[in-house]
Amino acid sequence: MRALLSFLLAASLTAVSVSLAAAPAFPAALDDPAGPKGQAIQHDRTVGVVLRNSRIVLHGDGLGAKSDGYRVKRPCWYEPGDNAQDMLNRQQQVKDWWVHTNPDGDTDFDKFLEQYKDKVGKDGRWWTPAYNAADPDGLSCWTGLQGAVWVPAGGTPPGGITLQELYQLARAALTVPEPKINLSPDVKSYVNLPTWVWLTGIGPTSRSVTAEIPGVMSATVTATLGKLEIKPGTSPDRAQVTTTGCGGTGRPYAKAGDFTCGVTYLRASADQPRRTYVLTVTTVWPVTGGGLTFQPVQSTATRDVPVGEVQSIVRKD
Repeated sequence: MRALLSFLLAASLTAVSVSLAAAPAFPAALDDPAGPKGQAIQHDRTVGVVLRNSRIVLHGDGLGAKSDGYRVKRPCWYEPGDNAQDMLNRQQQVKDWWVHTNPDGDTDFDKFLEQYKDKVGKDGRWWTPAYNAADPDGLSCWTGLQGAVWVPAGGTPPGGITLQELYQLARAALTVPEPKINLSPDVKSYVNLPTWVWLTGIGPTSRSVTAEIPGVMSATVTATLGKLEIKPGTSPDRAQVTTTGCGGTGRPYAKAGDFTCGVTYLRASADQPRRTYVLTVTTVWPVTGGGLTFQPVQSTATRDVPVGEVQSIVRKD
């Protein structure tokens, strides 16, 4: 049997992609014929976090940009929910709906309530199922869980969310800004002329996300801008990449300055598609949190670079 009041959850729970997801679950024991509602957010490899039937709250300045496609290993779990009295109160509130939808209303409902009355006065909580609807396996995983599980105080049921999994959800929600590529020369470069590369629009070089079950546990992950990677859009025999002085944001052009971040093209782009090279710049943000190892967050931008060739004619007097 699935969650009583799940028919109301579809209307009351709000899914938020890599932003904020907070709503109380109302678990119990009756299937919703329409099933839970889960809307995946996916674009190419980009998958956001869409929490359903969950009490988890996501917050921080690392929310809201484009996700890098990090996937949580387990897309569904149990979360600690109501104590025995609060759960019983929730179930009693739907008697009218139960009677309306069941021929033997009153009798069946009283029998149904016994499992919740039996726990009143005992120290523990009902744990309820939740899932990440952005994961293609989230809904099917959720349907394999019970509607609610009673757990004595201090215990965790099989499949109960762990602190490590809370960190993984925070990492899945963590995003960094997409950089804007700046070049000098800006409009067009030339063979053997150093093309300086630097980035703008990044803002703070550290971004964090916290995932928490209020009053129970909390997990924070932080991404810090580490390095910049440049791909010139062609093979090494046609371009040389210099990154010795790039740091995390490149190096703006400085007159008479040392060229330490950018590309020197060795051949013109006239024979390329659209007569340009496609320069790719990727920022790499290592992630820390809870002493765990996470895949760095990466953000990539591209820019067309037309490269011409200066020819000269030498005349002999």
